[in-house]
Amino acid sequence: MIYDLIIVGGGVAGLGAAVYAARYELNVLVVAGDFGGLLQQTHVVENYIGFQTIDAMELTKKIIDHAKSYKKVTMKETMVKDIRKLKNSVKVKTTKGEYEGKTILFATGSFHRELGIPGEKEYKGKGVSYCGTCDAPLFAGRTVAVVGGSDSAAKEAILLAQFAKKVYIIYRGEKLRAEPVNFSNVLKNKKIEIIYQTNVKEVKGKQFVTDVILDNAYRGSTDLKIDGLFIEIGYIPKTELAEKIGVKLNKKHEIIVDKHSQTNVPGVYSAGDCTDYDFKQAITGVAQGAHAAQAAYEHIKKLKVSY
Repeated sequence: MIYDLIIVGGGVAGLGAAVYAARYELNVLVVAGDFGGLLQQTHVVENYIGFQTIDAMELTKKIIDHAKSYKKVTMKETMVKDIRKLKNSVKVKTTKGEYEGKTILFATGSFHRELGIPGEKEYKGKGVSYCGTCDAPLFAGRTVAVVGGSDSAAKEAILLAQFAKKVYIIYRGEKLRAEPVNFSNVLKNKKIEIIYQTNVKEVKGKQFVTDVILDNAYRGSTDLKIDGLFIEIGYIPKTELAEKIGVKLNKKHEIIVDKHSQTNVPGVYSAGDCTDYDFKQAITGVAQGAHAAQAAYEHIKKLKVSY
């Protein structure tokens, strides 16, 4: 069987595209190592239209179930090993077999950026974490620090403060770059303290993390005693497979797309965090996926090749 559209990636951008493609009566295959994407690592979602406040895992489940409700959508939990571009189709090789599609959508998302400092890898899972939603309950009554100054870092600190007795935000800049509502919530939370213009140089510990070394003294010392370090300094797009078949990337290794989510390669589309769209949110990823599905539909209509 040749699918009309193969979607690589199981986050909200890919699943949103699957829903729209199915409504265009396209046969869709979604392949991903797991379904839900980075959204399921968030705690509470308050900016997805239709839900004033919703648990991220609950929203993720609703999106997955929505995609599964269409008979035209096939979802396979498998890792993609290779992709080949043919004249009028693509072949996707996975750990569970090889599949062919008339068009393809890369919704491969991104992964957490690391600090790259001594002790980070040694204490990963032993106090160093990249997911507050996953690990916050493990630090109940303890002291933790969040590295980063983005909106994600602010939300991470707010979540951690529900469990930890003390939360530091360590940021190299002069002011957090969080949404005003989240910045305000950080400032109002008595458990949270911000350390500006400071970097973490090293993670230290014994069996688990015990402290971090700062490049600027804080309260007379560059040694900050903590039990956990949460790193929230951005993401690196997963775009190697797209680049392999000739898709153009920008300097950040993000996939360059137009307003229809099309790449420079005909029949190849992209949506979500792996693209060069600068406002990376669940709702914008879904919107990009919807554009991609519509563009794929129009492309397939124009194909003169008989399959």
